[in-house]
Amino acid sequence: MSQTVTRALRILAQLGEGERSLDQLAEVLGVHKTTVLRLLQSLEEERFVYRDSAYRYHLGAGLFALSGLALEQRGIRRIAAPHLAELNASTGQTVHLAAYEGGEVVYIDKFDSRHPVRMYSRIGLRTALHCAAVSKVLLADLPPAERHRVVAGIDFTPHTERTLATPEALLTELEKVAARGWAEDHAEHESFINCVAAPIRDASGRVVAAASISVPDVVLPYEQVLDLLPRLLTTARAVSADCGSPDRI
Repeated sequence: MSQTVTRALRILAQLGEGERSLDQLAEVLGVHKTTVLRLLQSLEEERFVYRDSAYRYHLGAGLFALSGLALEQRGIRRIAAPHLAELNASTGQTVHLAAYEGGEVVYIDKFDSRHPVRMYSRIGLRTALHCAAVSKVLLADLPPAERHRVVAGIDFTPHTERTLATPEALLTELEKVAARGWAEDHAEHESFINCVAAPIRDASGRVVAAASISVPDVVLPYEQVLDLLPRLLTTARAVSADCGSPDRI
């Protein structure tokens, strides 16, 4: 049974990257087409996938409803939304909300920039642990032993010439982030985008999410992105206060 569930989840993950044929899915899973077809038929019945007229498979509408329910269950998203919407309106820049779960950092909300240059990020997308500003904020709050364990498992893919390349460099950066209470991505993930991020804390004082402002350099240079930091910190404090946190940022 667990193997069946695993295969079904792998099918959904593949379709999350784009449409696939039965042959393609069978090749990825390494099983016979009849096995994949049975799984697809079950997923179709639940509306998790659908097949088009060209016999190619796509993610289905059932997943939209499920993802909506998952987002509704995230209290931090609901609490943060009005504050982040206001920050987005006042700055005109892209604002993200991210959380750490299962060893990954995932965007759980996004408010798009009013500028024509848009970012590829989307709700539900994972982001890099070693270079995204939101990731640095979230990892910096982990207990030291867990922080070291997570960093040791990172694949330090060099996205740009500024990307941190070693565990030692990231751990040093995380110490700095923990001390000053915010993080930056100075063209580390994408060479033309700069970000600043701040922690959101709950009543226990732990970081439960990270909020960020991300700006392409054609809109604002790096120095002017840093000028937005006070507004971001104020917003993060307001969200934290609504979560019952003492003012520790």
